[in-house]
Amino acid sequence: MDDKRETRGKTIQERMAEEEQVREKTDDQGRRWKKAYFGGGEHFKNWLAQCKELGEVEVEEVDSTGYKCFEEGGEKLYRIWLRIDASKEDDLF
Repeated sequence: MDDKRETRGKTIQERMAEEEQVREKTDDQGRRWKKAYFGGGEHFKNWLAQCKELGEVEVEEVDSTGYKCFEEGGEKLYRIWLRIDASKEDDLF
């Protein structure tokens, strides 16, 4: 998937609305993950540390095109995914 090609021509409002719809994913092994965070900078580092305490995490870099503050600052944009253990899902969410 080419994120840059998919985001070309979209407004920041459209990008943010699409990101809001990204909530869960399933990996190649059939394991479920829930999005715990979307952002960057110091907030990202703090969220990552907290999520690691809760369980297995996966970090995914996201194309920052259109997010002016990230583009201008040369910062990267990330999603933090938290692996969902079916037996503990109700306790977390």
